[in-house]
Amino acid sequence: MYVGHFAIGLALKARHPEVPALPLVLGAGFLDILNGLFIVLGWDRVAPDLRAGPYLFFDLRFIDWDHSLLAALVWSALWGAFFLRSRRVAVLGFVAAFSHFIADWPVHNDDLALYPYAEAHVGYGLWGKLGTASWVLEGVLAAALMAFAWTAAARRGVSLLWPAVVLAVLFASLSPWLSPMKYAAGLDEPWAHRLHGTLVCLGFLVPGALLTWLVGRQERGG
Repeated sequence: MYVGHFAIGLALKARHPEVPALPLVLGAGFLDILNGLFIVLGWDRVAPDLRAGPYLFFDLRFIDWDHSLLAALVWSALWGAFFLRSRRVAVLGFVAAFSHFIADWPVHNDDLALYPYAEAHVGYGLWGKLGTASWVLEGVLAAALMAFAWTAAARRGVSLLWPAVVLAVLFASLSPWLSPMKYAAGLDEPWAHRLHGTLVCLGFLVPGALLTWLVGRQERGG
């Protein structure tokens, strides 16, 4: 999942306007920021597969250091600990980060381990079962969450127009037809997995930071 994670972060922020945007919006993508770094470092392993839809074009061979249940709990707790000056912010930061694992479960293709190197894996596999339709379904989910966030923010006189525009651009950019992952999958190794990891990391870090700034700016009345 991609744009859906950002939509979850924005919905959490709208539900808890007193909490800063950073722990919620950037936190929702924290596990994939780590995943991209770990792929580049060779700790996680992916393999190019142009049949792997709807927009990934890589098989996720081993992502246990960030996307196993245990790792997700540990990293989410660490993310929340960054904000321990406020217990409420820390708890919601944890929720935002761990929501990533929960949201990934329906779409991932049985590649989410219970703990690193566990034999048991989960993932309902909508990517494999529905293909392009799973991308559409993710868009519907993101739109519903964005509608909730928009309505909640509007009641406080805050506009989420630009965050909504960013989400629409992100949704289109990682479509089955425009996804840069397809280009990465066509490269020889080790460049294929290195570019894939870089795209994953920056694809969550940069838009997450942008959305955090945009939401904070609107909350301040800028």
